[in-house]
Amino acid sequence: MSERETIILTRDVNIVMIPDGNHGTLSKGKEVTIHQSLGDNYTVVTEHGHMVRISGVDADALGKDPHKLNTLVSETDPIAVEKNCWEVMKTVYDPEIPVNIVDLGLVYVCNVEPAEEGNDVHIQMTLTAPGCGMGPVIQGDVEKSIRALPGVNSVNVEIVLDPPWGREMMSEVAQVQLGLF
Repeated sequence: MSERETIILTRDVNIVMIPDGNHGTLSKGKEVTIHQSLGDNYTVVTEHGHMVRISGVDADALGKDPHKLNTLVSETDPIAVEKNCWEVMKTVYDPEIPVNIVDLGLVYVCNVEPAEEGNDVHIQMTLTAPGCGMGPVIQGDVEKSIRALPGVNSVNVEIVLDPPWGREMMSEVAQVQLGLF
């Protein structure tokens, strides 16, 4: 969603610089403009014009409520866990593109195997560009969201660059959202 709401931070917050992925802090009292509020994160523009990401755990500093994790099903068998994995991956967004990573075509494989204590999940995904500074951040978002699901024992999110991502991998919905169709 593109809200373009200007807000004064009510406390210090940790940030990730876009597009390089470096971490930093914005101080209480700084003015930011919400550029994108999708998934569990906020992409904001600082008063100096820098684009940064603020995690949903810091939503209160923006005067917002944290997002809640919604699972598709409550069962914990491998089929149900896989459905939930795909569902939560649709809540992960590239901070510069207002389309989730599933519709962007970044997720190639979601493999769920039963384990002794739940299920082991293996994800293969790619990035829109090799060397993307936000790649490890997006990878971490996927891991964190899947790890929070019921019935998940372990998560391995692997970044693969072959085949390379291309616009044709996006869903029709994503292409329409971005005005490419």
